[in-house]
Amino acid sequence: METALQGLKILDFTTLLPGPFATMNLADMGADVLRVTTAARHDLLDDLPPLIEGENYSAAAAYLGRNKRSVLLNLRDAEAVRIVKKLVSEYDIIIEQFRPGVMDRLGLGYNALSAVNPRLIYCSLTGYGHGNSMSNRAGHDINYLSLGGVAGYSGGRAEGPSLNGIQTADVASGSANAIIAILAAVICRTRSGAGQFLDISMTDGVMAFNSLWGANCLYSGESPERESTLLNGGTMYDYYETRDGRHVAFGGLEPKFWEAFCRALGKEEWIPLTVYATSEVKAETRNIFLSHDLSHWLKVFRDVDACFEPVLTLSETFSSPLAREREMLVDVPAGEGRAIKQPGSPYKFSETPARFDCAGKKPSPGETRTVLRELGYSESEIERMFDAGVLK
Repeated sequence: METALQGLKILDFTTLLPGPFATMNLADMGADVLRVTTAARHDLLDDLPPLIEGENYSAAAAYLGRNKRSVLLNLRDAEAVRIVKKLVSEYDIIIEQFRPGVMDRLGLGYNALSAVNPRLIYCSLTGYGHGNSMSNRAGHDINYLSLGGVAGYSGGRAEGPSLNGIQTADVASGSANAIIAILAAVICRTRSGAGQFLDISMTDGVMAFNSLWGANCLYSGESPERESTLLNGGTMYDYYETRDGRHVAFGGLEPKFWEAFCRALGKEEWIPLTVYATSEVKAETRNIFLSHDLSHWLKVFRDVDACFEPVLTLSETFSSPLAREREMLVDVPAGEGRAIKQPGSPYKFSETPARFDCAGKKPSPGETRTVLRELGYSESEIERMFDAGVLK
């Protein structure tokens, strides 16, 4: 079956979450993704519990490695660098996630590889971008959210910034922006015939994600504070705890949804106050929700159009009718005639649906041999490179 990105060939030099999540989504849409891995750069996600029974490989790594092949290369070896240069003649998109300068020192930077293939699209995904005072600082999601301004007005006044359940900077300003930039560069290449270097900083992405309040801040000169805006707790738009320790979410910003919410609570007198109701009204609302269990409030709001929903556990989310109806659970082949469940693709195409050919697996010498045979290496040459430590 034809896929949306059929014909794109990507070399993936990434680990952990941002790069692998980007290339997994590209692979789901049909790109041929080849991971370049090495035993010298252990990926922490490989060991993140739970491990798949019999595989000694994490469920997370099997998800992020979906639809990809891999090749073992010792990138500190000059012969391995020559192999990459041979690959670049065919795999003309690269994504790497090293700190700036690392790939250059290995002889695998953009200038070196674009000289081999001028059509090369080279995406460097980093925390702080190239060519600035913070380029070589270490960082993770929490650091990018902090420096990007989002953590400064997220959370409660008393508690301060709050951790998120997902790595927003990694997967949104990292993975998603890398996908967008790569595909935009592919479109550009169809016109010009030339590749280019893509400098994707996760912190840049977070800064840009301050979409509403960033524009306001730059115009007014005033930074938003916690629990002060339309969407960060400064209005009735919020989470509310129920008697059994569960939570519900109310997002009814528009007058018609606010009115429906008030009527469901038997508080018609609040309707003129709008979603900007007083702190006293919000405190009373919290007490109202604490008076009954979640099941009661689901019955009350079952037929009420008020942007009101329960806060689900992840298990509840994946067992929900919506997840099933949207095909967000898929059975993915995982070797030996078995399959494992994984989250599906959010990209829905009418004519070129996503593919789920195989779960990720540990890089193997056998797969490396296959890749090198495709490049034209003989069995004796491959064996010699294994013995010399080039392939590890």
